[in-house]
Amino acid sequence: MIDVNTIDSYLLMQGDCMEKLKEIPSGSIELILCDPPYNLSKYSTGNMKFEWRSDINNDVAKWDLKELAPADFLEEFKRVLSPTGNIFVFTSYNLVGKWHQIFDSEFDTFQFMVWHKTNPVPNIRKSSFLNSCELIVCMWNKGHTWNFSRQNEMHNFIESPICLGNERLKSPKHPTQKPLNVLKQIIKIASRENDLVLDMFMGVASTGVAARQLNRRFIGIEIDDEYFKACEKRMKESKVTVIELNSFNEAELYKKAGKVGT
Repeated sequence: MIDVNTIDSYLLMQGDCMEKLKEIPSGSIELILCDPPYNLSKYSTGNMKFEWRSDINNDVAKWDLKELAPADFLEEFKRVLSPTGNIFVFTSYNLVGKWHQIFDSEFDTFQFMVWHKTNPVPNIRKSSFLNSCELIVCMWNKGHTWNFSRQNEMHNFIESPICLGNERLKSPKHPTQKPLNVLKQIIKIASRENDLVLDMFMGVASTGVAARQLNRRFIGIEIDDEYFKACEKRMKESKVTVIELNSFNEAELYKKAGKVGT
């Protein structure tokens, strides 16, 4: 079991999130903020190629081919979450009902947010609506952390462009990299400084970078080797000191810094 008191900045863990979650102490996480697969592979129409512009990636990554069941996460989410904690999960229209069915009765409140992408991928053929919105399901109990100060901050609507420019990793390129602006808005309202934020679908560590920029501690889990290496590099470049360990069981090597577990 991880000693979360030794995490001054962050801990990165590589492996299957369902197994790694078991190593996180009960009641230690103040905010679960993650972006699991959307189960959209069966709706994919494939990539679109054009002579006059870059290809439109309308396909899905290999990790979306495996069906995700929200019910699989209920027990561990409830176990690791602090009594004052919050859960925010990015999802899609086809999974909202499943998240609600499983989690609504288990928490005092189940709500959702909408992220409106101001620059969504164009629909060249004009065959349907632009995919300009993504959903975020939110769950909490009474007494949860809530940092709103004014009513105009309490809208369940975030408007922001998709991740572009220098913020977007070029290699490896993650097809669903979330912008720091969106993640930081959630972290600000749903946690406090020095709280522990968990992302078990870490991708390229966007949640981790956002958490550290807001002085929150972070635990990230990622199974893909290429993405995990990108996470290590990106977190180091976020100017947070890190000590690389072969195993987080080597407690005698822990020092006042972040660390990496495998």
